[in-house]
Amino acid sequence: MIKILATQISYFLNQNQLRRNVGALLQYVFFLLAVIAVFTVLFHVIMIYGEEREYSWITGLYWTLTVMSTLGFGDITFHSDLGRAFTILVLLTGIVLLLIMLPFAFIRFFYAPWIEAQIHIQCPRSAPPNMTGHVIICRYDSIAPNLIKRLQHRDIPYFVIESDSAAAVALHNEGISVVQGDVDSSDTYERLRVGEARLIFANAADTINSNITLTIRDVAPDVTVVASAENEDSIDILELSGATTVLPLKKMLGENLANRVNAGGKRSHIVRDLGAWTVVEFTVNNTQFEGQKLRDTKIRELAGVNIVGVWERGRLLPAAPDMTLSELSVPVAVGTKGQAQKLDELLALHETEALPGSVLVIGGGKVGCSAAAALKEKGLTVFVIDCDPELLGGLKHVADRVTIGDAADRETLMRGGLTEASLVILSTNDDAVNVYLSIYCRRLNPDIRIVSRITHEKNLEAIHRAGTDFVLSYATLGAEAILAAVLGREPLIMGEEVEIFNVAVPPSLAGRTLSESGIGALTGLVVLAVESGHQTNASPFPSTELPADGRLTVLGTPLQLMSFKKQFR
Repeated sequence: MIKILATQISYFLNQNQLRRNVGALLQYVFFLLAVIAVFTVLFHVIMIYGEEREYSWITGLYWTLTVMSTLGFGDITFHSDLGRAFTILVLLTGIVLLLIMLPFAFIRFFYAPWIEAQIHIQCPRSAPPNMTGHVIICRYDSIAPNLIKRLQHRDIPYFVIESDSAAAVALHNEGISVVQGDVDSSDTYERLRVGEARLIFANAADTINSNITLTIRDVAPDVTVVASAENEDSIDILELSGATTVLPLKKMLGENLANRVNAGGKRSHIVRDLGAWTVVEFTVNNTQFEGQKLRDTKIRELAGVNIVGVWERGRLLPAAPDMTLSELSVPVAVGTKGQAQKLDELLALHETEALPGSVLVIGGGKVGCSAAAALKEKGLTVFVIDCDPELLGGLKHVADRVTIGDAADRETLMRGGLTEASLVILSTNDDAVNVYLSIYCRRLNPDIRIVSRITHEKNLEAIHRAGTDFVLSYATLGAEAILAAVLGREPLIMGEEVEIFNVAVPPSLAGRTLSESGIGALTGLVVLAVESGHQTNASPFPSTELPADGRLTVLGTPLQLMSFKKQFR
């Protein structure tokens, strides 16, 4: 306790502004004491020469303080008008100096700085002296919470930099590993042992990121720095500043939203390579497989791929033989690249009608413009709706039709191409607007597919309830891109919070078959591969035996992984 108090006093006294504040408070106290002394002398003068009474100096001080503090005991009073006028002056002066100015000065110049010193001491100022292999996050933004969860599931240490002491303490109290400091100060990174860090994520504004990168390079020339870029023009500048990798996240978000559109081209989309094997997603709408049960499709027999899960309105469900594929189903399969090619040929062979080749993008900002450009490269017809006339010139290069107006207006939606398009991409940067438009578009065109972006994960449930088929957030995309850089692999962009994990086969499951384990039924995880020694079975049958010394490659959410660890210990 004494050590903490000494630290607080040391910090308090070592701050120039705090010392000036204490000096101002002391000046006010001296002025107040001088006023009290003058009133005490005047009390004696008026009593002796005006009323011919005499009191001790202690009594004079006593009277002055009782009147100035408005206590007014009334045991000593003036009888003359002069004395009473003096009493009124002392009383009013006391109200202003003691009851108004003194509390304000005490709080402003002493109490508030003291509380600030206490808050400052509570927040960590540096990383532990033996810390290595950690990730440094320069700002606690919308990406940081998602990234932190992913790092924690892999037992990777991290630190968030926060310059404001009160905000740093609030994060610290929430269990966030935070260090107080300035992101553009070399001292901050030295205290964070930046030379021993695994990666630094510069996620501030583009201009600040360039300063961060230059500062880090002075301290640790070889450390990996990943910087986010709001504008594509900033990519070159950040690279010249010393960033190892620059992520134009909004552009990436638009492209990944466009990747969910399989209209007019290949139906399958490779989401991850597993050595000789690949994980692919594909659509079944407008094929003979639509409305069939998985066992009746015979896709494994015809193409060789193994369907391990199915996306249904934004939720990844473990595959089951009796599961019926709807027009909105997006199965996830594992197979070789040759088998993925056969799958594409099989789907094209069983098409009942050609997929329409038009997409409506609502929101023509950076994300929407990037999505429109990616869709245009696929050879699709692209319609864009935006309310900002200034975007018209840039959108004309990536869209076949641009409609300026409010997308919440029915006439604007119809002119924009809602009834002509097979799919809508909602790319506005307001989650509430995207939820509203999802409901509106679904009501006006019940058969249309809806893909949407969100900024905050807390709105995920709401936008799915609104009728969106697939959702991808800025936070998830950024967190996965950074995690991929940390782990040295390609990003896996599927659905919200869905990741690929590699876990050891629990002793309780060793020797059991995949169907007997109940992993999918009990946890919701999808088993993509079973490894034993140097052999990998990337398309396991339900009868595949789980080896005691093996590992599983599973697909699911961190919450499902926690359920797996808890269920099977």
